[in-house]
Amino acid sequence: MGRGDVRYVPPTRYERVFNAIVVWLSRRGIPFGRTQVLTVTGRKSGEPRSTPVNPFDIAGSRYLVGAHGTSQWVRNLRVAGSAELRRGRRVEEFQVTEVADSDKIPVLRAYIRIFWPAVKGCFGVPEHPTDEEIRAVAHLHPVFVIDKR
Repeated sequence: MGRGDVRYVPPTRYERVFNAIVVWLSRRGIPFGRTQVLTVTGRKSGEPRSTPVNPFDIAGSRYLVGAHGTSQWVRNLRVAGSAELRRGRRVEEFQVTEVADSDKIPVLRAYIRIFWPAVKGCFGVPEHPTDEEIRAVAHLHPVFVIDKR
């Protein structure tokens, strides 16, 4: 699943501030657009770690994409295998299965289409990439399918 190719694009200062605001709003019951707060147990600390993510649905399944690559939440989720999503006061517990690189193309295409303005600097592909362009970067972007508990 591409774990040998570790890539991580750290968030900009703006993104870090934005993420903190989204988590703060969510903890007070105020949803922010499509964004939800992912809380997963830290693989080293054992403490809950929260970050904003954008889960989305395609073809009857729900996905999480590591747009920035192998970030801390991705590493924690790989170890934990389960987490929770919070949108306002609604909390959903779930388990995940990581998607193989060969199966990521339709998921990444949909993700890029839906979230293009926010992720255009993360993928290094045009707004309407070909299958080959997506295949070339698929191993750099972890994808998880959300399985209800």
